[in-house]
Amino acid sequence: MSPHHVVISGIGLVSSLGEGPDAHWRKLAQPGLEPVLEAARFSPYTVHPLPEIDWNLQIAKRGDQRQMETWQRLGTYAAGMALDDAGIKGNDELCATMDMVVAAGGGERDEAVDADILVASESRNDRDVLLNEKLTTELRPTLFLAQLSNLLAGNISIVHKVTGSSRTFMGEEGAGVAAVETAAARIRSGQSTHILVGGAFQTEHSDMLLGYELAGYLHRGPWRPVWQRQGAEGGGVVTGSGGAFLVLEQREHAISRGRKIYAELGPVVSGRAKRRQGELDGEIAALLRQAALPNGELLTISGASGAHAATAAEKSVFGANPAIAARGFSTLTGHMKEAQFPFAVALAALAVERKAAYPAFDAATEKPFNGVPRTVLATAIGYHQFEGMALVNTAD
Repeated sequence: MSPHHVVISGIGLVSSLGEGPDAHWRKLAQPGLEPVLEAARFSPYTVHPLPEIDWNLQIAKRGDQRQMETWQRLGTYAAGMALDDAGIKGNDELCATMDMVVAAGGGERDEAVDADILVASESRNDRDVLLNEKLTTELRPTLFLAQLSNLLAGNISIVHKVTGSSRTFMGEEGAGVAAVETAAARIRSGQSTHILVGGAFQTEHSDMLLGYELAGYLHRGPWRPVWQRQGAEGGGVVTGSGGAFLVLEQREHAISRGRKIYAELGPVVSGRAKRRQGELDGEIAALLRQAALPNGELLTISGASGAHAATAAEKSVFGANPAIAARGFSTLTGHMKEAQFPFAVALAALAVERKAAYPAFDAATEKPFNGVPRTVLATAIGYHQFEGMALVNTAD
């Protein structure tokens, strides 16, 4: 099968900054933009909260909304925005032949049931029996103590009628990288003509924060930009709620539909460094070589999380390459786990489509970019593991 060019024809974004590609571009293009923060609700941790969302705009049935937890509604909403943007939503033929690749976590736990089990276990020794009792009486049988990871893809299929093949990846930033990498490979090989790909993360739920904090990753104390958290109390990560979905298509398929093309998706590369053996800096440098960077100044949309070791390594490698002008967007959105890499690719596509660079998100650390970005690098160096990069090129 002959290769096919992969283009981005639809973008759906939700973060603390708002909804949609236009809203994000307007805000991120403003020099000195202040982040939206919530510092009291989960003190001593700061989060970037969701904006007010009218779920009815993308999830028409209240019954569908009620059976989803927030992370599922968020992903289904962002997916609907991407389908609308690409002119696919409501087209039964295109939706029925559309494939889907989703990056998802395990979902939100039922904290009330968790607490009830812990209280009951203090007075009982038959805890295996207790757990089975609670599973059969307190929860719907499909949910266990959290949600199944593929429920997001299932809800997108139900709500938006996307009924081609479906894959779900788990594994934090690595899931987002694998989702985009797999979707692009399917289109290049001719296995798919159009694919919906992305993920969502809802951090405003204490069990989501607990997962980071058990390993000591969360930043404590006053908020700082993502590149400036070294030496601060805690682990450096400030999380954010958000979702990012992309419609990827074969170029000829998008052109035949008369659709606007944001950008062309170039090489997508990934790796998994043995970080405990000090290989992360070398792995990041190797991925830069694999990505076949163009000559000259290169705008880079970095998904850096703020995690001390990972962010220091990324900053060090970028600093050794004078051509790279990085923009750490987690400074303004927070770290969005599975959605981090699709979000980075979306922001890169907006820059090449608008023919303009983002100003520094952290003027004290990030260098200016001069000129028109025709190629933009998107990165996601996982806060714990997995690394990924993609080149996003102008579609001219």
